[in-house]
Amino acid sequence: MAKIAIYGGTFDPIHKGHLHVITEIISRKLADRILLIPAGQPQLRDTQPVAAASDRRAMCQIALKDLPAEVSSKVEVNPIEILRQGSSFTIDTVEAVAQSYPGDQIALIIGTDAFTKIEQWHRSSELKDMVEFIVIDRPEFPGEANLDIGALNISATQVRAGDLASVSPHVATYIKEHHLYASK
Repeated sequence: MAKIAIYGGTFDPIHKGHLHVITEIISRKLADRILLIPAGQPQLRDTQPVAAASDRRAMCQIALKDLPAEVSSKVEVNPIEILRQGSSFTIDTVEAVAQSYPGDQIALIIGTDAFTKIEQWHRSSELKDMVEFIVIDRPEFPGEANLDIGALNISATQVRAGDLASVSPHVATYIKEHHLYASK
């Protein structure tokens, strides 16, 4: 039985903090595979993503090129939420992943900020029964984490404001070439 970890997020854009989480989860053997899933229409966010779904998916895919091969070979960008029409709920994604990986254990990687709102999530009690939560301590959102990975204090907001040093080289190039965020 393998452990499949779902790492969902807006990834607007994916940055070095996200890549650090991926590297730590794989390096510590906390999951056998990570499914990196960019959100389609996030439900509990005040604003919608700035970059188009296709750009966020592409940035996730090219960010993997900046990871060591032994890590990136265990990560897959899955477009399930981007391709889903209308509202997208984590429970729906977990159910779909469970069907694709029958018999495997499903884990959900989330930050302390998201975990504090878990009761607001659609069908949260069912979700809690279906997955193991890997709750990452985020420096700017203290809370109940079950994994301290020395998370980097980076936010996508910084990147959108022009801090391209917080993204991997391939993502920085993509942002510039596609005139995204403050690079316009």
